[in-house]
Amino acid sequence: MCPPEHFVVEYAINPWMDTSTPVDTELAVKQWTRLRELLVEHGHTVHELSPEPGLPDMVFAANGAFSVGGAVYGARFRYPQRSAEALVHQQFYATDPAWRFHLTSQVNEGEGDFAYAGGLILAGYGFRTELPAHAEAQEVLGRPVISLRLVDPRFYHLDTALAALDDHNVAYFPGAFSRAAQQVLARLYPDALLADEVDALAFGLNLVSDGRHVFLPAEASGMAAKLAAAGYQPVPVELGELKKGGGSVKCCIAELRR
Repeated sequence: MCPPEHFVVEYAINPWMDTSTPVDTELAVKQWTRLRELLVEHGHTVHELSPEPGLPDMVFAANGAFSVGGAVYGARFRYPQRSAEALVHQQFYATDPAWRFHLTSQVNEGEGDFAYAGGLILAGYGFRTELPAHAEAQEVLGRPVISLRLVDPRFYHLDTALAALDDHNVAYFPGAFSRAAQQVLARLYPDALLADEVDALAFGLNLVSDGRHVFLPAEASGMAAKLAAAGYQPVPVELGELKKGGGSVKCCIAELRR
C-alpha cells in the first residue's frame, strides 16, 4: 500500500476523475489509514511504499504489478502521468530475492486488470491493459489466463467490475463485460455473486477478500448484504475521497502472492 499524502486530481484519465472537483488530501489520508488499520486488525501484514511528489495516483498500489507464486509481472502504464510508478514497484520487489520480477514489453496495469482465482488468472482488456499482455503474463506466471473484454468505460479496469472472493468463486457486474465474456464467466462461475449497477457504480466490486473477510466500500451496502448472505463477513470502509480518483479498496492494495 502507499499512503495518499500527495493525492490530488490534477488530470483526468478515467471517467471518475474531474479536475474541477476539490480533493481533501487530509481526509483521503484519514480514510486510507482506517483501511490499513482494518487490514492489520484482521491479521494481515501491510508493507508500505513511500509516496513520491508528482505521482498523485501512487495510492492506487494495485496497478504497479501482479504477483503469483513468487513471480511478479511488472506494469507498463498506458498513460504517461503514471509511468514512473512502475519503477517504484520494481524497486520494492528488488529488495527481497524471493521475488522473481519480470519486466514487461506490453501495456498492462497490474492487478487493475488481473485477478487470481483458484489457479486461474482472469484478465481484463479493452481500456487499459492490451490483449498481448495476457499471453505474456501467462508465460511469465505459468498459470492459464482467461481474457475478458470490458465494454463500459465506467469500468475501465477489471478490478472495478470483478473480484475474486476465494479460490472457487468471484463476484462481478455482468454489464461491464462483452456478451462473450459474460458467457465465459457464467460457465466458469455458475454460483458467482452478481452485483447490480448501483453497487458496481459504488465501487462495490473494488474489494479485497481473504476468503472470509471482505473489505469493501461502505457505500456498497447491497453488495455487503449479498456477501453476508453467501457466508462472507463484510468489512465496510469509507473511501469516498479516493473515489474521486477512480479507485477504492482494491485499487489501494497490491496483494503479495508468494
